[in-house]
Amino acid sequence: MILVTGASGTIGQILIETLLAQGFPFRAAYHNPAKATAARARGIETAIIDMHQPETLPPALEAIETVFLLGSGVRAQEEMEINLVEVAKTAGASRIVKLSAWAAPQEQYRVAGIHRAVERHIEASGLAWTFLRPNGFMQNFLHMAEQIRAQGAIYMPAGDALISHVDARDIARVASKILTDSGHEGKAYELSGPAALGYADVAAILSRSLGRPITYVAVEDTVAQEAMIADGMPEFYAEAMIDLFRVYRTGIAAAISNAVEDITGSPATPFARFVQNHRAVFGIDAP
Repeated sequence: MILVTGASGTIGQILIETLLAQGFPFRAAYHNPAKATAARARGIETAIIDMHQPETLPPALEAIETVFLLGSGVRAQEEMEINLVEVAKTAGASRIVKLSAWAAPQEQYRVAGIHRAVERHIEASGLAWTFLRPNGFMQNFLHMAEQIRAQGAIYMPAGDALISHVDARDIARVASKILTDSGHEGKAYELSGPAALGYADVAAILSRSLGRPITYVAVEDTVAQEAMIADGMPEFYAEAMIDLFRVYRTGIAAAISNAVEDITGSPATPFARFVQNHRAVFGIDAP
């Protein structure tokens, strides 16, 4: 059986639907009891966990062979993920599939360093492992949709950086394949979309889809960080995001990987198709 952590997140929700469609046995782990209750009402086996409190983890790991490890992006993420790895090992799990971060081994930005520390712990644990290292999610643009519609602009501290954004649905497809198959032990996969795009390219695609001009405005780091905090983002996370964009501007995110197609047999989703798939969110009129 598989334990899916981060079950209520962007990737976790898609992964659960994929595993349900496949009929593969899994248990979904939630931090929020209400979300666990809603999942149980659908017939999904659930567990309530708090990775910061290891004593909550053994019931979730009972009879689990493989763990899909997806942390929550909080300040204590490294400690929390390591807690789960240790309890999983004690409980008899044999494999960890960890959602990591793009270019984690280089540790050039704060989030990459956190993920690489957990990867090293897993490598030393004696458990079989596979690491998935996705680039930036296309789904992040859905959070900007209201601003794009209202202001006709995208504001980012990215300069002219190229990023091979990946659809979270593709990440979930890769994860489901690896979780339900063998032959991926001891491997790490960089996951990207099929093209490296600047935010000006993204704005051009949105302009064509929306039928009106969308512009990209490159903002300074300090301005972007202040806006993130004003929107309610915790200060430490806003700092981590600015750190990430600084590294984006070095070109680290421009590489393209064929791993999505190699693993799933289907190519990664282009950004234009992603936009069309989310017509209602972006406010695109039906053809």
